[in-house]
Amino acid sequence: MTIKDTIRKYTNDLKFVTHIPAKEVEMLMMYLLEKNTIWLHLNYNKEFEQEKELGKLIKKRATNYPMEYIINKASFYGEVFIVQEGVLIPRPETELLIDSALEIIKTMDNNKRINVLEIGTGSGIISVMLALLIEDIKIIAVDINEKALELAKKNAVKHGVEDKIEFRLSNLYENINETNIDLTISNPPYIANDYKLPDNVKFEPSNALFGGRVGDELLKDIIDQTNERNIEYLLCEMGYDQKNPLTNYLQNFDIKSFSFYQDYEKFDRGFTIQFKK
Repeated sequence: MTIKDTIRKYTNDLKFVTHIPAKEVEMLMMYLLEKNTIWLHLNYNKEFEQEKELGKLIKKRATNYPMEYIINKASFYGEVFIVQEGVLIPRPETELLIDSALEIIKTMDNNKRINVLEIGTGSGIISVMLALLIEDIKIIAVDINEKALELAKKNAVKHGVEDKIEFRLSNLYENINETNIDLTISNPPYIANDYKLPDNVKFEPSNALFGGRVGDELLKDIIDQTNERNIEYLLCEMGYDQKNPLTNYLQNFDIKSFSFYQDYEKFDRGFTIQFKK
């Protein structure tokens, strides 16, 4: 059976788990063949000899198992990152957190190195992108998940920025003794514990998703500890329904300014705080 006929055969099997079933069949074929889209399209009439292996992957994907875990990669901010089961899959919305950090860093003193702490680095996408985009930067990236830290290191090496990032096992600020941090950035767990996840998200690690009974407990802990450490800037991703409770919570602090931003769907998705120093 040709590549073209194979795509047609299996597209129907994925129509209930994705809005691009044919494209996903192609992605799985490219993964097996170790080829790109151009090669695949130029060879549509060539015989496909790995149908048995493809069938197994199609069956797995049909259970809502994430495509990124199957092909071990995801795109983020125009770059390709390694992903694996047990570590949160990058989301496009988190690119906006990078944008916010870049805007703040532009206002800082260009004559000195920028020191950044990332809390909950996961696959390392935030730290790696900041290291790629900012020349004079030093980042400490922490996580409580050793598997995540190992993956983050691989992504740093893949993108050639391992000399700019120190990966460290730490629960929030627990193992952070540095006093020269300019900015803390985090995409922490912020979903309420009783929230019913979509089927595809259930395969991702719960400790990277659920933030407590209400959902914003970890966010508040990060705000508290960042303030106690006398760090000027804090940037976090958050849940769409957390703007009002967090606004009220911030009234307890001596803050120079704070703002919220929306994601691509116009939901509230993150905040920036500048503490008074």
